[in-house]
Amino acid sequence: MMYEMTDTDHILTKARYGNPRRPLLICGLVALVLGLVFGLILGRFGLCPDNEPVPAPQTDGVFLPGVSKQIVQDGDPSISDLLINSISSENIRQYLRDLSELPHLAGTKADYRQAKDLHDFWRQEGLDEVYITPYDVLLSYPNVTDDDMMNRIELINATGGIVYQSPLREAILHPSENKSGVVPPFNAYSLPGDITSERLFYVNYGRVEDYNVLITKHSVNINGSIVIARYGKIFRGDKVKLAADHGAVGIIIFSDPADYTLDGDTSRVYPDDWWLPPTGAQRGTTYLGIGDPLTPGYPAVETAFRLEANSSEAQLPTILAHPIGYGIAQKILEQMSGDEVTEDWKGKLNLTYRYGGKMKENGWTIRMFISTQNEMRRTYNVFGIIRGAIEPDRYVLMGNHRDAWVFGAIDPSGGTAVMKEISRVMGNLVKQGKWRPRRTIIFCSWGAEEYGLIGSSEWVEQYVKSLAARSLAYVNVDIAVEGNYTVAIYGTPLMYHSLYDATRKVENPNPEDIAKGMKTVYDKWVYTSATNSSSRPKIPSLGAGSDHAKFVQFVGLPCVDMSYSYDTKKYDLGSYPLYHSVYETFYAVDKLIDTGFKHHKALGQVVSEVCRNLADSLIIPFDVNDFADQLENMVSSLDNEYGKLLRDNGVRFEWLQQAAQNFTNEAKRFTDLVNNVNKNDPFAIRQINDQLIQLERAFMDPAGLPNRPLARHILFAASSVNTYSGSSFPGLVDALFEIEKLPSADHARRWNVVKKHFSVIVFTVGSAQSTLREVTKFMPD
Repeated sequence: MMYEMTDTDHILTKARYGNPRRPLLICGLVALVLGLVFGLILGRFGLCPDNEPVPAPQTDGVFLPGVSKQIVQDGDPSISDLLINSISSENIRQYLRDLSELPHLAGTKADYRQAKDLHDFWRQEGLDEVYITPYDVLLSYPNVTDDDMMNRIELINATGGIVYQSPLREAILHPSENKSGVVPPFNAYSLPGDITSERLFYVNYGRVEDYNVLITKHSVNINGSIVIARYGKIFRGDKVKLAADHGAVGIIIFSDPADYTLDGDTSRVYPDDWWLPPTGAQRGTTYLGIGDPLTPGYPAVETAFRLEANSSEAQLPTILAHPIGYGIAQKILEQMSGDEVTEDWKGKLNLTYRYGGKMKENGWTIRMFISTQNEMRRTYNVFGIIRGAIEPDRYVLMGNHRDAWVFGAIDPSGGTAVMKEISRVMGNLVKQGKWRPRRTIIFCSWGAEEYGLIGSSEWVEQYVKSLAARSLAYVNVDIAVEGNYTVAIYGTPLMYHSLYDATRKVENPNPEDIAKGMKTVYDKWVYTSATNSSSRPKIPSLGAGSDHAKFVQFVGLPCVDMSYSYDTKKYDLGSYPLYHSVYETFYAVDKLIDTGFKHHKALGQVVSEVCRNLADSLIIPFDVNDFADQLENMVSSLDNEYGKLLRDNGVRFEWLQQAAQNFTNEAKRFTDLVNNVNKNDPFAIRQINDQLIQLERAFMDPAGLPNRPLARHILFAASSVNTYSGSSFPGLVDALFEIEKLPSADHARRWNVVKKHFSVIVFTVGSAQSTLREVTKFMPD
């Protein structure tokens, strides 16, 4: 083989055999290298003085040479206005038009297309990293191809003839609903089957207290019967479970005009107004768990162990369930017998509401035919990341789910559209070199939320170690705008400070409010929700109705869920009227709810500022005094409701009162520590911030709540009888629920649960208090 010598080969060849000029060459090379190094040093520190690390000045006797100003400086306040002023209502409107154009049920091709489109959008808009994460999970679907096999309710006469059959699909009332891919109304995870019953009972909202009325006051035996309940008050999954617990074989759930129209007026409805028409039915899951039913507590990855679907641990319904509109309910309720119900059980249909029993016509029966089947499907989460400049290992998360029962223009696509606009604005500032946050911001788009918060739960379960060590907070926007009155904000106490600050910076989108002196979102919020005892808006606790739930219960992460809502004092509704129906369209949002998208824009501005504040502030904007105040309020409320009962049964309630007071005192001392910290010492700042980050985690009990091992936050969790609602001291309140009605043996066992968990609460509050102490003095004398 021929070998062509290169320009440097002769040096290597000569070196191999020795070279008398070798020492001179080496000296020359050394001198050259030293000269280059000296020149670089001179250029860096002599000619570019503005960029050199500036030593922090001496403070309290501490001098830290070589600390860069960038490390210890607070966020640029001008970025706040730049972000707020860059949010575009027209962009949000266009995003929503695209997102809600077609149905996109979880686990379908349309769902994946939206995931891929969002992935590509975030790449285009300058985000640093973008990911799609898949999970194989158990979902649920009705038959939509064969009319004979579609879900329906029927009234059967004495000779077996069908007197009435519910329509298989909702009527098309506006051209925007006439699209392929619309799945008819169904309750996900309903048991499939074909059942008939001679007896039908009306159970009002299907709550514990409603069954107590039927059983104790009217001696009703529901066993083997079908029940019909109206939507509202509690989560539909709890309605199904309570029906099964009382022996029902099926439950029909309907939307009564009392809860979904204006004072029962069924003429002023969609498409002319935002109220629910007679043909509208509320779809929704009936699964009571959080996350994939077959892999509770662990991610649904390839190596996962999966339960059998009929396992009690999977928490899937054991009876048939089906949703209907009030037009169908009218036909069914008219055929019921029994005594007339009391006034508080009456809805707004033009009929006599009765408790039920056998059908009014002799020999008639009611039939439920449900073909809904569970299937393994793949769902996708999408993540867009803006990497932090100083603390990339600290995460601020903002999220929203993508999947919808049909078009989902309100739930969830309004939230997705807002998140897209915030990420566009932030991504472009980064791309243009105008800004990069101190900490990492992660935008999260969840799959299969509607089935039971599945996408977010699987991801949290998979990455709980990283999230528990590194994350600051999670900001959730499930529904951006369900009304145009004021903001509705639910959250944990450490989020209060940044929420109040952000809403003060955003202009009120309603000109009429501004004319009355309510210039900002905060001003209107105060007007609509401040209590007599506080001039600040009230922020209720979070339930488990959206993707924040797993972050609270599994990570111990400060969380908030926010939206624009209707006037709940004026309208006592089960939810916004078009909830989970086929009529939740772009037309409804654009023409009936938020013309001009001013409220979507305002919410986007608030969310962007909350995220910026969390990501950019030198000291994380958590106020531990807010946490202490909330804890004291919770103890006071517990005392008012159960204090006497607890004391009468030997519980030392003063122990909890003292623990809360000690926490309050420690919170005040910690605030003094924060106010006097040397802000030029990055290690002191990191120490304070770590204590702030870990405070919420300190209220987690690894064993979980009694009978709820996957709910681990001792202060905040969903109510065990209403998943939508938040509950304070949830484990204790669950154990105390109707405790005095139990038989003596069960009564004693339950009190042992109460006393044990009470001691856990007292210990945990004290343990959390210790995390606020100066770091080498966490053990008091």
